[in-house]
Amino acid sequence: MKKLKSVALLCVTMLTFGMITGCSSDNGKENTQETRTVQSVKGEVEIPANPQRIVDISGSSEELVLLGHTPVATANVDSYETTKVPSYIEDKLGDAKVVGHSMMDTMDIEAILAAEPDLIIMAPRQEKIYDQLKEIAPVVMLEDRSNDWEAKLKDVAALFGQEKEAQEWLDAYYKKAEELGKEIKKANGEDTTYLTVLASSGQFMVFTEGGIGTVLKEDMKLPQPTNMPKQDSITLPTVTMEGLSEIDADHIIVIATESDKADLDASTVWPEIRAVKEGNVTILDASPYFSQAYNPIGRELLFQSIKDEFVK
Repeated sequence: MKKLKSVALLCVTMLTFGMITGCSSDNGKENTQETRTVQSVKGEVEIPANPQRIVDISGSSEELVLLGHTPVATANVDSYETTKVPSYIEDKLGDAKVVGHSMMDTMDIEAILAAEPDLIIMAPRQEKIYDQLKEIAPVVMLEDRSNDWEAKLKDVAALFGQEKEAQEWLDAYYKKAEELGKEIKKANGEDTTYLTVLASSGQFMVFTEGGIGTVLKEDMKLPQPTNMPKQDSITLPTVTMEGLSEIDADHIIVIATESDKADLDASTVWPEIRAVKEGNVTILDASPYFSQAYNPIGRELLFQSIKDEFVK
């Protein structure tokens, strides 16, 4: 009987050892997934070193694509068609599920869950769903860089240790921008001034320190008029039609919806603005041009549109 008990105990021991070995083997497979510890707004977070299913709701999807990490779900949407990704990036983001609008404070949680992410990237404005998202996958909350596209790119690059790649892209971008700026100055004069505005119900929001305005001013080094309205935050300053006339730019780029274009056509003041009289006005569709310059791929794609208008 004692011998029988010993045999039984040995069998149980071997079975248990086999189970442990099997579990260890399984765990070994799981542990082959390398991780990185990164800094976020919420502190340190452990994320996959090479995530395969990223859900981005922070508005950083173009940065991810640029660095080789195409998200499976996104909140980078057209500002005027918020169920779609912007048309200029559709060839790269078209398969990504739209789960919300990156400037909003909540998202489609069920759609995010269905995307089976292994990493979620969010912004502080979505704070109220942070705990829900943590139950789905590791979550990185990035700083809000809505009006600083370069800093946003660098933040995303830091998540994957790709700071060098991001800087190389930026260096090439700025070189191309500066060369185009020189080409435009040669075609139109060194001191010619450029103004970019968003038409809005008979008024104009001026891109003084944001969006497409900074592509011309900061990247291409093109002059702005001297009496530009001040911009102290992400909110664009607003001027009337008369105020636009007082700014007195040599060239005006207007971003407008079809309705706003009709308002310009019906206006008696618009034809009297100097740039309009001289035929130096470019009108671009609000979709996708309004938000395009706030993102790196869209920003670079603007070069050709601007060149087509200013280098004849």
